[in-house]
Amino acid sequence: MARPPKKSETLEVRLPHPTKQAFMARCRDEGRSASEAVRAFIDGELAPPPAAPRPRLLPRLVAGALLAAAVGAVAAPTLAHPNRAAEFARLDKNHDGVLTLAEFKGR
Repeated sequence: MARPPKKSETLEVRLPHPTKQAFMARCRDEGRSASEAVRAFIDGELAPPPAAPRPRLLPRLVAGALLAAAVGAVAAPTLAHPNRAAEFARLDKNHDGVLTLAEFKGR
């Protein structure tokens, strides 16, 4: 069983007296020593940075909406022009395959 390294090194930090008093009071309120608090801070500074957060949902939704709008913009011209055969059949009132001027004018 390996023993943790002995804590024999010291670090001198100069603080204004009120700052030291406030720090010591906070440590006492949290039930830890000043040394524990300083070691925890140093360990946190030496830890590797956290992994990049996963992309949030909102940017994905915005990208999806933009993609849908782009597809709609491409499809819109086709939707705006009805099928020519269907339009001809609608205008050819007597369905003889010939469009007269009267049928075209809607009489």
